[in-house]
Amino acid sequence: MSQNVAALADTFPKLLIRNAHLYGARPSMRHKDLGVWQTWTWGEALEIVRAYAVGLNRLGLKRGETIAIVGANRPKLYWSVMAAQMLGAIPVPVYSDAVAEELAFVLAHAETRYAAVEDQEQVDKILSVKERLPKLEQMVYDEKRGLRDYDHKQLHAMEDVIAAGRKALADPAVGRWLDAEIAAGKGSDPSIILYTSGTTGTSKGVVLTGERSIKAAADTVAFDHLTEKDVALAYLPLAWVGDHYLNYAQGLVAGFCMACPESAETVMADLREIGPSFYFAPPRTLEALLTRVMIRMEDAGYIKRKLFHYFIGVARRYGERILNGQSVPLIGRLLYAIGHILVYGPLKNVLGFSRVRVAYTAGEAIGPDLFAFYRSIGLNLKQLYGQTEAFLYVTAQPDGEIYSDTVGPACPNVDIRIADNGEVLFKSPGMFAGYFKDAAKTAETMTPDGYVMTGDAGYFDEKTGHLKIIDRAKDVGKLNDGTLFPPKYIENKLKFYPNIREVVAYGDKRDFVCVMI
Repeated sequence: MSQNVAALADTFPKLLIRNAHLYGARPSMRHKDLGVWQTWTWGEALEIVRAYAVGLNRLGLKRGETIAIVGANRPKLYWSVMAAQMLGAIPVPVYSDAVAEELAFVLAHAETRYAAVEDQEQVDKILSVKERLPKLEQMVYDEKRGLRDYDHKQLHAMEDVIAAGRKALADPAVGRWLDAEIAAGKGSDPSIILYTSGTTGTSKGVVLTGERSIKAAADTVAFDHLTEKDVALAYLPLAWVGDHYLNYAQGLVAGFCMACPESAETVMADLREIGPSFYFAPPRTLEALLTRVMIRMEDAGYIKRKLFHYFIGVARRYGERILNGQSVPLIGRLLYAIGHILVYGPLKNVLGFSRVRVAYTAGEAIGPDLFAFYRSIGLNLKQLYGQTEAFLYVTAQPDGEIYSDTVGPACPNVDIRIADNGEVLFKSPGMFAGYFKDAAKTAETMTPDGYVMTGDAGYFDEKTGHLKIIDRAKDVGKLNDGTLFPPKYIENKLKFYPNIREVVAYGDKRDFVCVMI
C-alpha cells in the first residue's frame, strides 16, 4: 500500500482521509497528559481536523495564506498543521524555544496572519513583538492556563474553534464545501515552510510540496518496512525537518501512531512506557543515555557489575555480527542468548528500546564505540544523512550494511553526484521547491542541471559504496593527488610541528601523514 501512496494521494489531507477509511479504529495519536495516556483513532483525528479546519476558516484563514505553529509536540499542534493543509493554507512551524527576536523574524518573513500556539509563554512572546508583525491578526492556543484575563478579540482557544467548526458542519453544505476544498488541493501546492537554523547564514524558508514530500516518505517507509502497526515517539522539535518527515509524513504514509510525551522533562520515562518501534535520536542523546547507565552500574552490587561487564564484553565480540546475520560460533550465540536474558533485554527495557525495530541517528558524527555499543546489545541503530532542502533523506544505511564511519548509500530514487571540489550534490523525490521569497538564493543553491548543492564535502568509499562526509565544502582542501582533507587537521599539526612541508594520504580510510622537513 505504502509504495503506491503517491499515486493514491498527493496531499496530506487526502492521506488523512485514506487512513480514516483504512485504519479508522487504529490509534493515530497518543498524548500523555497529567500522567495519563490519551488516544485518538484515525477516524477521530479526521473528525477533529475537519471541524478545526472549518473553525479556522471562520476566523478568516484561506488558501495560500500562512499560519505559524509554535510549541512543543502536542496533538492539537499537529492537527493545526493538518487543518491548515486541509484549507490549502501553509503551516510555518517555529521552534518553541526560539527567542522573541527569532520568532519575529520568521513570522514577519513568512507574512503570517495567523498563529497556532501551545500556551501562555508563546502568546506572550508573540505579543512582545506584535508591533513588528503588522499582518498578524488572530492567534489560537491549546493550553488555557494563565490566559483567562487576556484580550480575546484576537485570541481563541483551539477547543472553542473546533467546537464552532463542529457546529457549522451540522449543515451538510459546509461539509460539501470542505470536501471541495480538500479535492482542490494539488500535490504541487506548497505544503509547509520549514526555516533553516541559520547557522551558516540568514535563516531561509524552505518550501516543500505535498506531492514531493509524500513520494519521499513512501520510499523510506518501504525501505524500513514501516506499517500501521508501528509507533513513534514524537519528541523532536516541530520546526525541524526530522520531525515533519520521520513522524508526520511517514506516520501519514504508513498509518502508524505518533505518541507525544507529557513534557521535555518526561521524554525518557514516556519512551519506556510507550515502547516505540521506530526511533530517532542524535548522538548526544544516545551518549547521555549510556553515561546514565554506566553511572548507575557503578553504584550496583559487585555481582551485578561483574555480570554486566562480562556480558557487555560478549556483546562486543558477537552482538553486531548476530544483528547483521553473520556467522557466529555456537558458543558465541549461546553466551549472547544468556546475556540477552540477564543484561541486554533488561537494559533495553530500562532505556525504552525493547520494541524498537529501526533506530536512526544523524546530525553530527557519532563515535564508533558508542555506535557499536548500541548495536551490540541488539538495537538496530543506523545512520542517515539529510538536509531540509532534501526533505531530510539523502542517504541511509540498509539493514545488514552498517558502518560507523559512513552514512550509507543513496536512498531509493535519490541521485548523488560529487562535484570537482568534493561537494555532495543530489536530486531527490522530496527536494524543495525553493526558498520562500528568495529566488536568487534558490538559483545559487541549484546547479544548471537541477542538482542541489549541500555545502558538505564527501566521497564514496570504494569498498562499501557508502557515502562519507568529511566537513563543510568551504572548509575542505585538496592534496596534489586529488585527495580531500580537512584543513583543521593541518592547523592542529602546525601548532606542534611548524616545519611540515608535505601531507600525503594513505589507506582506505584516508588517513594522513605529515612529512617533516
